[in-house]
Amino acid sequence: MAKNKELIIIGAGPGGYAAAFQAAESGLKVTLIDPQENPGGVCLYRGCIPSKALLHLCKIKQEAREASEWGLEFGEPEIDIKKIRKWKDKVVEKLTGGLGQLSKSKGIEYIQEKAEFVSDNKIKAGKEELEFDHLIIATGSVNLELPDIKVDHEKVIDSTDALELTEIPDTLLVIGGGYIGLEMGSVYASLGSEVSIAEMTPGFLPGADRDLVKILENENPFKETYFNTKVESLEIKKDKIEVEFSTKEEEKNKLKFDKVLVAVGRRPNTSGLNLENTGIKTDENGFIKVDDKRQTNIENIYAIGDLTGEPLLAHKATHEGRIAAEVISGDKSAAYDPAAIPGIVFTNPEIAWTGLSETGAKEKGIEVKILKFPWSASGRAVSMGTSNGLTKLITDPENGRILGGGVAGKNAGSLIPEINLAIEMAATAEDLELSIHPHPTLSETIMEAAESFMGVPTHYSK
Repeated sequence: MAKNKELIIIGAGPGGYAAAFQAAESGLKVTLIDPQENPGGVCLYRGCIPSKALLHLCKIKQEAREASEWGLEFGEPEIDIKKIRKWKDKVVEKLTGGLGQLSKSKGIEYIQEKAEFVSDNKIKAGKEELEFDHLIIATGSVNLELPDIKVDHEKVIDSTDALELTEIPDTLLVIGGGYIGLEMGSVYASLGSEVSIAEMTPGFLPGADRDLVKILENENPFKETYFNTKVESLEIKKDKIEVEFSTKEEEKNKLKFDKVLVAVGRRPNTSGLNLENTGIKTDENGFIKVDDKRQTNIENIYAIGDLTGEPLLAHKATHEGRIAAEVISGDKSAAYDPAAIPGIVFTNPEIAWTGLSETGAKEKGIEVKILKFPWSASGRAVSMGTSNGLTKLITDPENGRILGGGVAGKNAGSLIPEINLAIEMAATAEDLELSIHPHPTLSETIMEAAESFMGVPTHYSK
């Protein structure tokens, strides 16, 4: 006979464990199911955290090299891959272990198994069948594959393989110029690989504003960039991979690399859930359909995170998880209704954006006023040797309300929350201008961009 649980959560990533913690604090008896030893999901085990740990090392190396221009000379660093890998793993172990302890302290039942649906009201976790009053699906996403290109996890790898750092190839081709490809490509370039990027669109980060992307393109670490280029085929020849490219002009070319990283995006991770045993509805791309409560078409089943569609971001999943838990706990006023969701590419320089973009405004025919402040006019940026940067605000031309914004430059991700909050609070450019920002900081670039709504920024002449 199946045991009954009050709330089951399948998947213990940032969405799943956030939902579990919120529900437990509200007094619900929570059962959290995941195949990993501790909560953390893709983000902590194979994504956000290990990649940012490695990117941090890369930035240290880059800054040390740049310091020689100012009279601070360092020798060429010795790279110990085994030690780096051990440090990265230690970071992951510490954070996931901490989440495991938090789960126990909150009285959450943790089952280390894979789960699948038996019916609309029953699941199987390992060999045990469980029924439930409520259930949240939070299994995240997996790497997207390319047709006719097989990932063998040795010569042709995905982002999970890349994070293992088993070796640093002399030459590496990254297929995909999105945030995963750029971040992992930057790591390998810093560690000694000659990295090339192949992207089907005209530039990095399709859909992002070109003026922000240009900041990265001006100082990217890649040997070659192949835009408007499609990878037609891969063929392993001895110890090399021969890659055939084609361009929009139908020109074809063949090049050889030691390894190829496929980083073309992610898709919802539903393949092992046996959703066909339920009435849960998905869209044409496999994302689970939910309402603003994160509720599926089945009343007591919810879905959160990457499973529910773009943007596929950990912080979005966390927010959705808390909303779903609040609704299940009895708060019927809780709803998922963000005015903006920030995104960050942790390259060096970083690129971050939130809300309406300039590109999006043009596509939707929305009239906006663009406010920009170049970092070449920022005292703090120049003193840090990072004048290649830009802060921009997207505003309503009539009342100055902040509709969106973006930042490109060192530590851009630390600036974007202020713009995001401005959007959520319906703040105007004048509000930002009148908020005194500390000097000298990069945050002043937001204030000075806002100043240009009515006039000219203090430190910049158009």
